Amino acid sequence: MYQLIQGILHCHQRRIIHRDLKPQNLLVDPKTHTIKLADFGLARAFSVPIRTLTHEIETLWYRAPEVLLGQKEYALGVDMWAIRCIFSELVEKKPLFQGDSEIDQIFKIFQFHGTPNNSTWAGVTNLPDFKSTFPRFRQAVPEQVLSNFDPVALDLLQKLIAIDPARRINAKEAIAHPYFEHFEM
Repeated sequence: MYQLIQGILHCHQRRIIHRDLKPQNLLVDPKTHTIKLADFGLARAFSVPIRTLTHEIETLWYRAPEVLLGQKEYALGVDMWAIRCIFSELVEKKPLFQGDSEIDQIFKIFQFHGTPNNSTWAGVTNLPDFKSTFPRFRQAVPEQVLSNFDPVALDLLQKLIAIDPARRINAKEAIAHPYFEHFEM
């Protein structure tokens, strides 16, 4: 995880958003245990303000909720969401959100986070694909769903997967999280 976040931090500091992070796009050298990011086919250089980007990015299971709900301008948080999905999959040995369609995927996310509203995610009801008729899911208890996480790891995970992209931590904040305090590179 440390190497993955370091790699994304390197990209983000150079104004590159990967947009297709998933386990298959991480190469691991079995001798040195070094991770390399691969498949930059969907990567884009970005500037501020971020221009409209396609929503057909990332493999479905790693796609951020803002993209699934049709937000036209999204930011680096889509990579952070995907990192969280990878982190969860490594620890729990299975993907957390295994949707078989975009609507199934967003409902699985809502079943974990609870169906968002404007108080939990400012402006969510204005997103193009948000429907007032969505089922009202209650937030799950993370410790029950993610039973293999210790409290510090779970804290990092929760910060990586804040449903509101404005509340999601960035790569620089993630690498400074206490989860990595004893890590030496």
